[in-house]
Amino acid sequence: MKMIKKYQSHLFFSKTWQFLNEYLPNQAGRSIATVESYRDSLTVIKNYIVNIQHIPLTAFQFSDCTKDFLYGFREYLLKSGIKPSSVNVRMAAVRAYLNYAADTDISVQSVALAVSQIKPCKMPQKEKEIITEEALTALLEAPPNTKMGIRDRTILVMLYDTALRVSELLNIRLCDIVLENKYPSVFITGKGNKERSIQLTEQTAAHVKYYIQIYHSNSSETAYLFSTTIKGNTEKMSPENVQRLIKKYAQQVRCAGFDLPESVHPHMFRRTRATICIRMVCHWSLCQRFSDTPK
Repeated sequence: MKMIKKYQSHLFFSKTWQFLNEYLPNQAGRSIATVESYRDSLTVIKNYIVNIQHIPLTAFQFSDCTKDFLYGFREYLLKSGIKPSSVNVRMAAVRAYLNYAADTDISVQSVALAVSQIKPCKMPQKEKEIITEEALTALLEAPPNTKMGIRDRTILVMLYDTALRVSELLNIRLCDIVLENKYPSVFITGKGNKERSIQLTEQTAAHVKYYIQIYHSNSSETAYLFSTTIKGNTEKMSPENVQRLIKKYAQQVRCAGFDLPESVHPHMFRRTRATICIRMVCHWSLCQRFSDTPK
C-alpha cells in the first residue's frame, strides 16, 4: 500500500489539486483570474501529454517532464499558432507548479531546477508609434475655444506635458494641484500607490488655471479635476471618455492633412514626450506654440 502511494506521489499531476485550490489562492495570495490561468495551462499540457504524446496520465511522472520534453511542448504550441507571449504564460505556469512540487518533495527539485533554465520565447519587437511634432501641435490646437474645447485642450496638454498615464490624470483632485508657487506642480499617486510630484511648465499651468476658473469656481478641494455629470450625478471622468475625445480630434487633424498613426490613444502622448526628450528636443518650445493660450 505504501509503495502505491509513493508511486502515485511521483505522478506529474498528483499535486495539482493542492497547488490550484490551496497553495495559489491561500498561501501565495493569487487572484481568481491567475488561478484560472494556471489551471488552463496545466490542462493544455495535460492534453499535449495524452493526445499528442499518447502517454497515459497514470504513467507520466515528474521525472518525465524534462527540459527536452518541455521544449517539444513549447514547439508544439508555437506551430499551433499560439503567440509567443501566450506560450510564455503556459510555460511559466508549468514552472510555478514544478517549483511548488519541489518544495513539497525533494526528489522533484532537480527537475524544477533544470526547467527553470528554459528561457522565454523571444517576442518580435514592434516599433512603437509616436506623434510627430507637427501633428502633435495641430492636435493640441484642435479643440475649439468653447467651454468644452477648453476642457479638452487642457486634457491633451496635460497628457503630453506631464507624460501621465490616463488613470493618473483622471485621479487628480483640485487639492493635488499647486499653481501659485514659483514652480507649479501636481501631486500624483501612481502605480503601486507610489507618490510623486510633477512640475508643470508655465504654459501648462496657465491652461490648468484657466480651466479651473471656468469649471471649478465653486468646487470643493476634493473634487476631481476632470469629471462628467450625468443626470445630476458628477463622477470622475472615464478613460473611455478621454479616448473618445482624442479620437475625435485625431480625425480632424488627419483631415487637415497631418500624418497621424491609425490609432491615437492616451499612452501615445506619454511615449511621444519621452521620445522627444530623448532626442534632446525641448518640450517647452512646443508648449509655447499652443494657440489661444489663456492670459
